Parts: sequence; structure tokens; C-alpha cells
Amino acid sequence: MTETTATETTATVASGFSVVTADRICRITITKPKRLNAIDYDAMVGLGDAFAAAGADPSVRAVVLTGEGNAFCTGADLSGVAAAAARGITPEMTMDAANRLTKSIVDCPVPVIARINGPAAGIGVALALAADLTYASRDSYLLLAFINIGLMPDGGAAALVAAAAGRPLANELALLGGRLPAADAVAANLITAALPDDELDARVDAAATKLANGPRRAQELTKRALNRATLTALDGALADEHAGQVELLASADFAEGAMAMLQKRPAKFAD
Repeated sequence: MTETTATETTATVASGFSVVTADRICRITITKPKRLNAIDYDAMVGLGDAFAAAGADPSVRAVVLTGEGNAFCTGADLSGVAAAAARGITPEMTMDAANRLTKSIVDCPVPVIARINGPAAGIGVALALAADLTYASRDSYLLLAFINIGLMPDGGAAALVAAAAGRPLANELALLGGRLPAADAVAANLITAALPDDELDARVDAAATKLANGPRRAQELTKRALNRATLTALDGALADEHAGQVELLASADFAEGAMAMLQKRPAKFAD
């Protein structure tokens, strides 16, 4: 459903997310708070389309991505894996959608701001770090939880973490699967700032408003140059993650890891 008002505000509600554009700012919100904003295949495809549409809209100067409620995005919605398979959605299709979503943020010609209002886990980490400016509440955290369910990082997370924080921290997060508090993420140069809850929206809005009133072409060229200088390994990482994750999604370890997570018990991986 799309509505337009006299104030040039447009609002779209789709599967698992909403898009509101006003005052040259496009605000994309993941709207699955009961699932801590975990996203399924349809949401990944739709979000990729939303970023592409925002970038193609000449009136848009900035995009803000966030999650409804108390989470940013906690990764893929494992509760929908069986239903997706029944619809003929293959691991290859899922990885294509995940990679396209990350690229749609990186390649969006206008700056993207991530508003991290709680946990960012799994592909949520990739979405947070693919943004150009990432502001988080102090009680939020990053979690590359893939290894805990028999998977590997995807959405370009391997490259996005290493590009900002270096190989040692990327290895620790990816191989040990522990939480990284927002303050530590700032110290590691992974995100822009960690703020008290009551200051987060003001900081995000101030940045979005400044961008909305800035020169679109200059911002586009600046973003492109910065990404080309810092994200040189992204395409290779996306290809490696695609191949590896397709294999792992069909493995017995992932089946056990996913079931263990849903049953809230420790996983017992193969010897």
C-alpha cells in the first residue's frame, strides 16, 4: 500500500518492512519486532528493492535503516526455513538475495545511515556495517552468530568487519561467535558512535537532515570514492560466502544448529 500526502510524504508497507520518504529522507524500518526483526527471503528481496528505489529517486538525499522495537536485525528468520523450502526457495536463492541486499546498501548512490537500536546479529551485522554512518544505542551489540549454528558469515560481513577493524577482530567475532558491545565496536572503528538511548534519534536525525540539505552529486561521488578505497575485498568475500554458505545450509551441522537455537539448547555438532 502506498500513500502520498500534500506534504510530499510517501509511505509503503511491505512484507516485513516499511518505507517512509519525507523531506528528502527515506526511512526504511524492519517491522518484525516479535521476531527481533529477523528477516526472511521475501524481506531480503523487498529491502534490496527498497534501497534500489531510494537510490533511483532524485528527490532522496539520505536513507535511514533501522528496526522496529528493541532490535535492529537479528539475522535470518530460522523459523521460516521449512516454509521457504516448501515454496521452492533454494539456498542459492537465499544467498543471492542476501548478497544483493548488502550491495544495494553499498551501491546506493546516496549515503545510508544505520540506526542500531538493539542487537545486530547475523546478516544484521552486514547491514549495519554496509551503511556509511552507523549510530548505535549504548546497550546494543554486534553478534556474528553464524558459527554457533554451523554456518559462516554472509552478506559480506567477513570483508566489512575486516575492512574497518582488521583481521584479528574479524577472526575473533567470526570464529568464536561472541557479542561485541557498541562501545567496543566504536573503539574498533566498526561503527560511528554509541549513544545513550535518549540521544540516538537526535544524532541520527541531525546527520540525515544535514545530508538531506547537501549536494547529492558531491555526496554520491564522495561515497563512491570512499567505498572503492576501503571495500576492495567485498565482491570476493560475497562470492566466497555465497559458495560456502550454500554448502553449509545443506549440512547436518546447520540442521542441528538451527534446531538447537529454536529449542534453546546447546548444539551438538558432528565429530
